[in-house]
Amino acid sequence: MRPHPRRRAALVVTALGVIALAAGAGAQDPGTLRGPDAFVSIGDRAQRSMALFTEAAKVFQHPRCQNCHPGDDRPRQGNEGRPHSPTVQHGVDGMGAAGLRCPACHGEANFDAVGMPGMTGWHLAPAAMGLRGRSVGRICAQVKDPSQNGSRELADIVSHVEQDRLIAWAWTPGTGRRPAPGTHGTFAALMRAWAETGAECPPG
Repeated sequence: MRPHPRRRAALVVTALGVIALAAGAGAQDPGTLRGPDAFVSIGDRAQRSMALFTEAAKVFQHPRCQNCHPGDDRPRQGNEGRPHSPTVQHGVDGMGAAGLRCPACHGEANFDAVGMPGMTGWHLAPAAMGLRGRSVGRICAQVKDPSQNGSRELADIVSHVEQDRLIAWAWTPGTGRRPAPGTHGTFAALMRAWAETGAECPPG
């Protein structure tokens, strides 16, 4: 028995609505990262610069970055950002306190057999470079501020995100860890484009 025409129309509208919602969800997928070309239609240079950083901030706000940039003396771990176990500390050089140094467990590469992440130079960022719980605007401001970014100028920041192997690790973090959104190349291109458009920061 075929449904009444009005009933068929309602079913079609409902189905189209579900498809539209699914498409919208895909467009907002936090695992994606749009490149600089996605923002060329923004005519105002400052607005385009802010949009570029907002897109790049998907990486800054991801656990792969925030776990090592917690804003305090203790790293986090896992996709949930839980406190590191064992209870390691920053230490005088970011490599851990005496007796519990980062390289004691974290080698020069991921050791997936035991789920241990690794990369040469593994360390905890200074508290001034913290990312957890901070707005996009605040992250942007501190990225630009030499007193909070390791005395780096804008050109140094761009080179840092392009060349630092520990940053690139965020896209190959090993078994059981979500990689940062997009690709390392896309993230670096966003940061370069942001700098070239005036390094404007979103409000907040």
